[in-house]
Amino acid sequence: MLSGIRIVEIEGLGPGPFAAMTLADLGAEVIVIHRKGGGVTPGMPERSLLDRGKRSIALDLKDPDDLATAKALIATADGLIEGFRPGVMEKLGLGPEACHALNPALVYGRMTGWGQTGPLAHAAGHDFNYISLSGAMWYASAPGDPPQTPATLVGDIGGGAMYLVTGLLAGILNARATGRGTVVDAAIYDGSAHMMNLLMSLRQAGGLSDRRGQSLLDGPHWSRSYACADGGFISIQALEPKFYARFLELMGLTGDPEFQKQYDPAAWPLLTARLAGHFAQHPRAHWEELFLGTDACVAPILTPSEAAAHEMNRARQTWIEAEGTLQAAPAPRFDGQTHRPGPIPERGEHGDAIRAELAPGR
Repeated sequence: MLSGIRIVEIEGLGPGPFAAMTLADLGAEVIVIHRKGGGVTPGMPERSLLDRGKRSIALDLKDPDDLATAKALIATADGLIEGFRPGVMEKLGLGPEACHALNPALVYGRMTGWGQTGPLAHAAGHDFNYISLSGAMWYASAPGDPPQTPATLVGDIGGGAMYLVTGLLAGILNARATGRGTVVDAAIYDGSAHMMNLLMSLRQAGGLSDRRGQSLLDGPHWSRSYACADGGFISIQALEPKFYARFLELMGLTGDPEFQKQYDPAAWPLLTARLAGHFAQHPRAHWEELFLGTDACVAPILTPSEAAAHEMNRARQTWIEAEGTLQAAPAPRFDGQTHRPGPIPERGEHGDAIRAELAPGR
């Protein structure tokens, strides 16, 4: 879908490489500039699946010759991705002004936690910090428990990488129409707050409270997870009355008067405790079999390995084994397009070929 678009990625952490991987999954040519001789980020593999489908060149951006190669490469690109703190790229001579002098139509994507401006722009932080201050973490976890979300998904990926991808694509469309590039300021703080607007629409209707456990999606007995007899977990979110009625039917609770109080916050704690007792009576497999394929809005909570073995995945091949590692296939899907990711390059693997392409006269 993105054939003909070239993205240059300056090696960074988390959301930047993920955004570049997503663009590569969609068919863009992505060239990642890996650090020359700098080793990999602690905790990350030598060949990261976030580099799948990309070409790699290893450069030392403090070396004049390598910097010249980077500039020549950027001059050919539609978009650039960098994830340093504000000012670092400018010190390297690769800030937006310098890059736009080389390539006026370049869409310059900047991925940070706090953004390019504001009192925290130069402060360190991580996923939890950004989504805590943006308000996006407030409704996570059960009432009374410290808020906790799945690592990286809400902040780094949802509020960061996906907004960078959106910004880059919007900028490239505009550049192709006008010939003028732009700077995309993709801040996890901003993006994670923007994702709250669906919940904010509930606030308009009175369905969202600043008190945890009092809103439609974070307080009810029908919108949470429960422990099963074998230590597994099951999730339920039977929001609409017809789905809730089906849930009660399968649980054998249709005639119970207390469970008729679906939207009564005062009843939620007691009903939560009662459901916890029910689910604790049987292993997860029992509940999975009972609810599979029904409209009760109940599903088992699986590990990635379990998800890969599930019949849903056998049908869709969302989780795949490629190059010796479990990974999720590209998404979304397009009619007639391949659903397999590209290969993971060695660091610097395509350096000679990329330099040859940049040579004068080619």
